[in-house]
Amino acid sequence: HTVSIKKAKQQKSIKLLFNEIKKLRKLPRYDIVIDTQGLIKSAIVSRAIPSSQTFGFDKNSLRESFAAKFYTDVCGISYNENIIKRNVTVMSTALSINISHNDILNKQSFLFSNSQILSDLLTDSKANIALIPGASFKSKIYPVDQYAQIANELKSQANFIVLWGDESERNMAEQIQKNAPEVQIANKLTLDGLKGFIAQLDLVIGGDTGPTHMAWALNIPSITLFGSTPGYRNAYITDINRVIESESEVDPYKINKNDFSIKTIKVNDVVKITKELLKDKI
Repeated sequence: HTVSIKKAKQQKSIKLLFNEIKKLRKLPRYDIVIDTQGLIKSAIVSRAIPSSQTFGFDKNSLRESFAAKFYTDVCGISYNENIIKRNVTVMSTALSINISHNDILNKQSFLFSNSQILSDLLTDSKANIALIPGASFKSKIYPVDQYAQIANELKSQANFIVLWGDESERNMAEQIQKNAPEVQIANKLTLDGLKGFIAQLDLVIGGDTGPTHMAWALNIPSITLFGSTPGYRNAYITDINRVIESESEVDPYKINKNDFSIKTIKVNDVVKITKELLKDKI
């Protein structure tokens, strides 16, 4: 179900907000609703859905502590803790099941796509690597000239494709291609198409943004680059999913969007880890 809470907020419309809540109240009754996001807006949505139990984080585990008032049952885990661990904790506690670190490491892919894209952008002769230049705010974006340097450094061993979602990201893709002519630019993909495409790649390189994290969910190797956001919290490191962080001290309670330290991440470090992850392919 789609809930337009954000639209109601943007339009400052109480009427629209109550209309959305009315829609939620008409849903079938559930045994339990679990809020893994832990924001006031997600807590309101969770409580509005008819259920016997609304489960979330306690007030000491939330950035927006007031959200805890909307839950009937709660669990505690530090807000500084890794997001995957937090989500696993709230779900496993609510459902009374045990999920270990090894269970997470050995997970099956849990994103699915109806789009089996047999793209002419992919090749069997080289490793297929996607670059993800975009992100939700500028300080999470790795410089385009450094992406181009990575592509030029590995062009004889890898096939690079840039994925984009809006015109600003399309412009970044074109700048990368201008400086690294062998890089290819994908057409704009739907969410379903994006999942299907990433599932066929050998590696994804990008900042702290959805498509990069999709690789982890799809069990595809990835390198996630962090500057102003906390890598220790926002990514779950595995043998095939690695992170590179700048030297910034990041406070997850108060992200500094003027921290552009991501640009200090060295191209050579990205290239080195790429070769380690794809040692059997390049």
